[in-house]
Amino acid sequence: MSAANSFGQFLSITTFGESHGPAIGVVIDGFPSQFEIDWDAFSAEMNRRKPGQSAFTTARNESDEVEVLSGIFQGKTTGAPIALLIRNRDQRPADYEEMERSFRPGHADFTYQAKFGIRDPRGGGRSSARETVARVAAGALAQQFLAQQGIQISSYVSSVHHLSVPFSNNFFDRNTIEESPIRCPHPEISKKMEDFILETKEKGDSVGGIITTVVQGIPAGLGNPVFHRFESQLAYAMLSINATKGFEMGDGFASTLRFGSENNDEFVGMEQGKAMTSTNHSGGVLGGITNGMPVWFRVAFKPTSTISVDQSTINLKGEPTTLKAKGRHDPCVLPRAVPIVDAMTALTILDFWLWQRAYQSI
Repeated sequence: MSAANSFGQFLSITTFGESHGPAIGVVIDGFPSQFEIDWDAFSAEMNRRKPGQSAFTTARNESDEVEVLSGIFQGKTTGAPIALLIRNRDQRPADYEEMERSFRPGHADFTYQAKFGIRDPRGGGRSSARETVARVAAGALAQQFLAQQGIQISSYVSSVHHLSVPFSNNFFDRNTIEESPIRCPHPEISKKMEDFILETKEKGDSVGGIITTVVQGIPAGLGNPVFHRFESQLAYAMLSINATKGFEMGDGFASTLRFGSENNDEFVGMEQGKAMTSTNHSGGVLGGITNGMPVWFRVAFKPTSTISVDQSTINLKGEPTTLKAKGRHDPCVLPRAVPIVDAMTALTILDFWLWQRAYQSI
C-alpha cells in the first residue's frame, strides 16, 4: 500500500516536507544516466514558480535555491536516485494561529483533520502548494531531457474568471508567455486579467481560471491500454495539483455538441514520417495512445481558498465561528501554476517515453 506521496512508474518522484517546515524535497528515481544538466535553465524554471515575483503572487520571500544531495556528479546524472532539497527560509507560523483552531472554508484543513486526526496548520502543512516546488525541480530536469528529444511544452493562462483568450490550442514559445506577468500570451486580454486580479485582491478575495497546455514533438505510440492511458495519466497528474477542479483533453466537453462526422480528426497524409490530421479535436490522443499530433489539454483552477474576507466556519469542537484568514496568499494561483503544469506534463511524458523505450527493447 502506497502512502500516495509518489508519482510515476518508470520515472518516479517522491516529494516530502511541509509549507513551514525546515525544507521541501524530492527524490527522483529512474532518470536516465549521463545526462548533462543546464543549471542556468534549471534555475530559470525554478524562478517561474517562486513566490514574491509580482503583485499577482504571495509576498512570501523564498529564493528556492536547490541543494543536490545525490544522483548528480560533475554536472551529469549518474542513474542513482536524485535527491533535491529546497529549504524554507521565510516562515511565519504565527500567521496561522487562528487557523489552528478553526477550519478554512474551501481548504483541506477539515479533511486532513478528518483523515489523520492531526494536521500542521502552518500554511496548510503538506496540503500547501508550497509542496509543488519539489515537483517543479523534478519537472525542470524532465523538460531538459525531453527538449533533447524534440518535445516542447507550452502552458499559459487562457482564462481568468470571465476573461478568456480567443484561441484554444495555439502553441506559444516561452519568451512570449513570459512577457506577461500573469503568463497570458494575449497582451490585451492579459492587461484586463491583471487589472481584474488586482481589483479582486484589494477586496481581500480571490479568483480562478484555466491553463491551456500544448505539447509539440510527441511521437505516436506513447500510452497504454487500458488503465494507463496517456490522457488518464495526464488527468491524474493535473488533478493532483492544488486547487485543480477540472481537466479537458482536446475539445473535451465541447465535443459532446458535435456529430461524429464533425468531431473525427480525418487523416490527410504523412509529413516527416508522422501521420497528419486535418483537425485535432482529440488533443493528439486516440485510444489512450498518442497519434503524433500536438497534445493539448486544459486544466481548471478554483479561486484560492485562503482569503481575508469574513467567512462562516466551525472550530475543532464543531462550534460555529467566523474566520478572517491572515497570512500571505496568491489572489489568483494561475500565474505560478503554469510552471507546475509544465512540470507535471513533463514528468508524465518522460515516464511514458521511458516505458515505450523499455517496451520496444523487449
